[in-house]
Amino acid sequence: MIKIEHLRKEYPNVTPLKDVSVEIRDGDVISVIGPSGTGKSTLLRCINRLEEPTAGKIWVDGVEITDKKCDINKVRQKMGMVFQSFNLFGHMTVIENIMFSPVTLLHKSRQEAYDEGMRLLRTVGLAEKALSYPNELSGGQKQRIAIARTLAMDPGIILLDEPTSALDPTMVGEVQAVIRELAKTGKTMMIVTHEMAFARAISNRIFFMDEGGIYEDGTPEQIFEQPRRENTRRFIRKLKVLELTIKSRDYDFLDMASQIESYCGKNQIPPRLANRIQLAFEETMQLLVPALESPRIQAVCEYAEATEKAEWTIRYNGGRMDVTADGDTLSLAVLKGMTASVDYAWEDGGELPNCLHLAVKA
Repeated sequence: MIKIEHLRKEYPNVTPLKDVSVEIRDGDVISVIGPSGTGKSTLLRCINRLEEPTAGKIWVDGVEITDKKCDINKVRQKMGMVFQSFNLFGHMTVIENIMFSPVTLLHKSRQEAYDEGMRLLRTVGLAEKALSYPNELSGGQKQRIAIARTLAMDPGIILLDEPTSALDPTMVGEVQAVIRELAKTGKTMMIVTHEMAFARAISNRIFFMDEGGIYEDGTPEQIFEQPRRENTRRFIRKLKVLELTIKSRDYDFLDMASQIESYCGKNQIPPRLANRIQLAFEETMQLLVPALESPRIQAVCEYAEATEKAEWTIRYNGGRMDVTADGDTLSLAVLKGMTASVDYAWEDGGELPNCLHLAVKA
């Protein structure tokens, strides 16, 4: 089991891990996902102390590896790491790469290490490459060799840091197939990956990382189908988000129009849909701003790349006020022409209890 308490990792200009506390059970297969720069690889590298934590504690099978007295090299014999850059010894043959650590660190005989190495090469489908050198292999083959080399130490824990990110797309599948089989062996695994379908297929837990830690931890079904938290939902559904805030009747209309135009251009939103996004916002503000004595409005646009659909969620202050029922007739007519649906809800207890949801016409 791996136990982490209040892990923090700082660099001079950034703090990717602010406060991580989690327990990883024996046999867990965990995919670590999230936007770039959220500390996914840093978390793995702290777990085997390739990165020294700034603060916090980590235990592996009851041994506190953050204790300065800990023999980390001994702990690492139980913890294999697969990197995206393979890290094979170029001057050694494939079988020599696999035999090196068992002979050097575990003091196995060369014959024993050779026999186990050949068994592992057959497992990853590369026995015929035993006497080849790394520069004679494709990227996918190199990564499968790197996995076999890790397995040669018979680790109880395997950490894989974006194992397919350096590969040509045609080679990703062969490496994923090996990892899928490995996930069935009962070993504890953590895999940093950007391949969502792969993560969902092989894992029993998903860590979604954001805001300096594990933002959401759940089963694949929960994370991918019913994420509980907003950033997870946006990431999983590949939503591009624009947030606008109005705090006065004299808000800078031209600046907000410019922000919407920039948002649409940056995300390559089709021109007709971009125009409707802009008009839906403008007409909603025509309805809302005059009706509120001291307006406080939060407008969030979400654009889904996969479906090319856009939605506005607009929350505002004041008493219960459904502008879709009794707002300006002309603005309301234009708004309904730009949208597939306009729905109002009252969210009792919130600072902005009125909520409009606009599904912009595709």
